[in-house]
Amino acid sequence: MDVHSVKFAILSRNGKLYSTRRLIEAAREQGHTARILDPLRCYMHICSEGFAMHYKGKPLAGYDAVVPRIGASVTRYGTAVLRQFELMGTFTPNPSDAILKARDKLRCHQLLAAQKIGMPDTVFGDNPDDTHDLLAMLGAPPHVIKLNEGTQGAGVMLTEKLSASRGVIEALRGLYANFLVQEFVAEAKGADLRCFVVGGRVVAAMRRQAPKGEFRSNLHRGGSAKGVRASAMEKEVAVRAAEVLGLGIAGVDLIRSERGPLVLEVNASPGLEGIEEASGVDVAGAIVQHVSESLPQRSTKRPVEGCTTRRASATGREGARAS
Repeated sequence: MDVHSVKFAILSRNGKLYSTRRLIEAAREQGHTARILDPLRCYMHICSEGFAMHYKGKPLAGYDAVVPRIGASVTRYGTAVLRQFELMGTFTPNPSDAILKARDKLRCHQLLAAQKIGMPDTVFGDNPDDTHDLLAMLGAPPHVIKLNEGTQGAGVMLTEKLSASRGVIEALRGLYANFLVQEFVAEAKGADLRCFVVGGRVVAAMRRQAPKGEFRSNLHRGGSAKGVRASAMEKEVAVRAAEVLGLGIAGVDLIRSERGPLVLEVNASPGLEGIEEASGVDVAGAIVQHVSESLPQRSTKRPVEGCTTRRASATGREGARAS
């Protein structure tokens, strides 16, 4: 396929968001066509003959690549739409199953730990009777308690006393929330490193620092950021983490510890504004270039044909039986 004539779909609920706008701009600057599609307005036809999709009353077809910008609140439906695109033969750098792995913090940590990728020690349990032993497995506080599907620092709490850890855990269990508990890495001093991985390499990195009195360094929580050069080891860990989950595009958050870089989180839909401003790198352009250059490497399987409507034929059979 000619990399200068790629038809892009950007799955995003808000075309005014910085990241969405930048991807559209980058695609057009590189000579491609691009369209924003709200995943909640995409609806699917699934049958044994194949797969089809409509958008606001019209068929969706002919897209070469789809770049998902699926928010956490629409993960289930958004990944179903993305999977439908995949089944229709459209390429995506971040497959639906990879996004689901990254969104589930517990599953993500299990997969990374199985590959010996460093991370803060983590515990998880369900029964209140096990809380004492659960925290004993982790060690003395401070503890970091995280909702399993929280984003942008929401649902992340620091407890400095054992009684506080127990209290927060009891409250979360009362709300039937899924959460995990991690060690607090004090030497990170409220800072983390966002490595932006595109196509198996770190294209940009920034160091985020939490404001005074806060331990979360997320920019949405008032953190500050500046562009930095990640070390060779940090780059290797970030790339491996993305690869383990199957993500071609990922924001990998690391902290620098006495035992090396530790992965805090792997973001399958990382924002572009903070990293582009801090690093000065055209990250959107790197994403579009990676996707367009990856298209010729796709398998040459025959495209899946769309479904056919059976209602008319079924009605005809019923009429014949009635006569």
